[in-house]
Amino acid sequence: MKSKFIYFLNIIKLFIIVIALLCLKSSSSKTQIFSANENINKSVDLSTMAIYINKEEEEKANEEAMQKYIWGVLDSYTGDLTGYGAFCPLCTGHLACMSDLDLSNGRTTYVDKTYGEVRIVASSKNLPCGTIIKFDSKKISDDPVIAIVLDRGVLGNDIDLLSPSEQYAADYVGRSKITYDVLRMGWTK
Repeated sequence: MKSKFIYFLNIIKLFIIVIALLCLKSSSSKTQIFSANENINKSVDLSTMAIYINKEEEEKANEEAMQKYIWGVLDSYTGDLTGYGAFCPLCTGHLACMSDLDLSNGRTTYVDKTYGEVRIVASSKNLPCGTIIKFDSKKISDDPVIAIVLDRGVLGNDIDLLSPSEQYAADYVGRSKITYDVLRMGWTK
């Protein structure tokens, strides 16, 4: 319930920012200022540079608002991080949320249209398919790991990271306690 409230609060904030920008744009009327140069008898539009600068500022504000929306944290959970291979003893080689994704070549990532290339994780049904999470694990990467929930098979708030093999999962992922942030709850429409 709290995560849905925070999600809707973030959407409302983004909506208010967009409305404010649109109001600002519509309230500032474009006035043309001409200056005549008697020596060469030509006129110059002095408002052109101001319009150009306003457009750049508007685009920058829109980009900043979008980045805050995309990377804003909706909720945080603590659980165990483990690793698994696509063909582990209880695995079928297919993902619960996306069974047509080919994992036979050791694939462990997915290209999301908003977040780009992200790691694949399994979670319980506490997190809907398509949920984007972010966590830190120095065993896996020096940078924060961005992952998408595309599989099932764990309990509670635990996360299971898809690895190239069971041996890789045991050697490099192991089991550790992590706190992860939810950036997107489920698929975007």
